[in-house]
Amino acid sequence: MGFDVTPELQAKIDTVREFVRTELYPLEPQFLTRPFTELLPTIAELRKKVAAMGMLASHMPTDIGGGGLHFLEFARISEELGKSPIGLLVFNSQAPDAGNMELMYKHVTPEQRERFLRPLVAGEVRSAFTMTEPGHAGSNPVDMSVTAVKDGDHYVINGRKWFSTAIENAGFAIAMTVTNPKAPPHQRASMFFVPLPHPGLKILRKISVMGETGHDFFCHCEIEYDNCRVPATDMLGGEGQAFRLAQDRLGPGRIHHCMRWIGICERALDMMVERARTRKLGHDRVLGDMQSVQNWIAESRAEIDAARLLVLNAAEAIEKKGAQNARVEISCIKIFVPQVLMKVIDRAIQTHGAMGMTDDTILSWWYRHERGSRIYDGPDEVHKVVIARALLKEHALKERG
Repeated sequence: MGFDVTPELQAKIDTVREFVRTELYPLEPQFLTRPFTELLPTIAELRKKVAAMGMLASHMPTDIGGGGLHFLEFARISEELGKSPIGLLVFNSQAPDAGNMELMYKHVTPEQRERFLRPLVAGEVRSAFTMTEPGHAGSNPVDMSVTAVKDGDHYVINGRKWFSTAIENAGFAIAMTVTNPKAPPHQRASMFFVPLPHPGLKILRKISVMGETGHDFFCHCEIEYDNCRVPATDMLGGEGQAFRLAQDRLGPGRIHHCMRWIGICERALDMMVERARTRKLGHDRVLGDMQSVQNWIAESRAEIDAARLLVLNAAEAIEKKGAQNARVEISCIKIFVPQVLMKVIDRAIQTHGAMGMTDDTILSWWYRHERGSRIYDGPDEVHKVVIARALLKEHALKERG
């Protein structure tokens, strides 16, 4: 497997690792205790430094203003950025923007490229992706009620979406809507750009997740499209192509998520080891002398390394044969890595004792917010079905032929 890291890439990894450690870790106490909007001026200044490093939107090609890293290279960088909750955001490689950028790069018109994509890559605006609806299972993206009806040279969008991440203060949203309800299920929906703010898009509420509503980038909203008129020229891709585009977006996005989660695991393990090494249980013993804690450390090391290899294997499969043909590899990482993530965070919290439950460390924030890793981008159960069906089909074909 082609997982070798070149000296040039290693230098970038080292630079990013040091930047995250020295510039971002010190901001985390403010991130945990103050409204996120108060950090925005600091993040803007940090982005200038990142841009000077040539690392802003490093997952995007240089012809659109990105850093030009290849897919596997960015996977390595994403792990380092995942070690801080604001790492990917400061480097303008955060979800949902990263997935939107990659999708748009392949499918926008020249006019859309300049109007929507280039400002997004430059970090001048943020974006949102509105697909999930409160009345339908998010695991079935062909089942939607939000419609876009053609009216002359415009479309009129109506209906509700929720868990529209980061839509507060975003510059535009991408709306996934039903344009032809009579078409075959996978050809009913289309995507549209919706510039924000827009009189036809209302934020109904910020959804409280694990007791937090969040602000700006760190929030999930329920929204309503109410006679939201958009020009037909603001359609993304062709009519009826939304499902295919959404699948195009999700494969690489899952790699980004999984490598970010591995970064979280590495940081949590470091914190666990440091706590075990220094926390005294008496005048002659430390927490790390306890066999149960040693087991947690050893199991975490093995599981993180296994998760990383699995993700890099999936990333290589996407590069070689495309996301559609790497469905099994993608589903494998989507069920395995979140389980490792939650186990490692839980062990780190347990090692910190009561302090692990507080916001004196970043661990409790991760525990609350990363529980969703087993749900978004497809719940565990759906991915297990994908894997099982593929293997059953493969064996049946072998038997026949």
